[in-house]
Amino acid sequence: MVKTKNKWQRFARIVKGRVLGMAFLGLMLCLLASCHHRHSEPPRSLIDSLNQVDTAAFRETHHYARNYNFRVSSDSLELTSQLPEEKVSGLQVDSFLVDRDRVLVVADLRIVRADTIDSVWVQLAQDDGVSGWVRESEMLKDVMPDDPVSRFIMFFSNQHHQYFLLLLIFLILGYTVSMLRKRQAYIVHFRDIATFYPTMLAVVVAIAAAVYSYIQLHDPEMWRHFYFHPLLNPLVHPFPLALFLGLMWMILVLTIASIDDTLHHLEPLSAIIYLLGLFGVCAFNYLFFSTVTSTIFGYLLLLAYIAFAVYQYVNYIRSPYICGNCGKQIHTKGRCPYCGTVNE
Repeated sequence: MVKTKNKWQRFARIVKGRVLGMAFLGLMLCLLASCHHRHSEPPRSLIDSLNQVDTAAFRETHHYARNYNFRVSSDSLELTSQLPEEKVSGLQVDSFLVDRDRVLVVADLRIVRADTIDSVWVQLAQDDGVSGWVRESEMLKDVMPDDPVSRFIMFFSNQHHQYFLLLLIFLILGYTVSMLRKRQAYIVHFRDIATFYPTMLAVVVAIAAAVYSYIQLHDPEMWRHFYFHPLLNPLVHPFPLALFLGLMWMILVLTIASIDDTLHHLEPLSAIIYLLGLFGVCAFNYLFFSTVTSTIFGYLLLLAYIAFAVYQYVNYIRSPYICGNCGKQIHTKGRCPYCGTVNE
């Protein structure tokens, strides 16, 4: 019994020693493995984190970020299928074209510091899931925000449309002048109808043009932010932009009031001729005062124009009297220009 017991004790000591040895060997392997340094490239997630963009800071300076929607405004937009680093490194990459009016969403943003042309790259995705990369500077030339107000701003900011608008102004003014030679047509500021709405509309358009010029010269980033986020509520914007939007709402209301009053004062053909002349004067005021107000001389011209418009209305257009016979509004007492009745 003693010999058997001694054998089991020796066997237990051997097993215990081997178990402790294996445990110690496993611990050393773990320690050595944790201290081992790999000389291969860092994982893809680490590369992405080095090139990631601070979304809040990017939105503050670039006015858009991930999940922002753009619409292709040019004939086509070229996107690169591979990562920007591959194209910047000179590797052969695949590209594809996106047609006009396609809506694209910003899927990702990267900063490629090795790119000497533009370090900001934008990944745009289509509704079918196909996506590609493009430099921000190249993208902004060929896209616009997918918003009706932004598209309206883009339309009137385009130089070609300005030239077309200028040509249209001269056509309208030329047509109005030719009609004035044939018949005594009405025109704002000179032979105007007895309502202040057309005069006020022309003056407000001139003031709005001056405010627009001020914003473009002194705080273009404010306008750029509004272009990407066109909220039409004046109360949520800084004062210059709030003033401009308030004037835009006034222009809309005055336009409706001017059309309504013109149709009440004039016959249909005369009303159409008058409104053409009025809109021609408003368009000229917009182009003229948005250009000349880049200097103090332009603001002096604006004040002179406002004084001229008010003077013309008060002294020649305002009609505070009503004819006792025909009921028409007349400028002064005396013979009515409509029915000939003498009003004392």
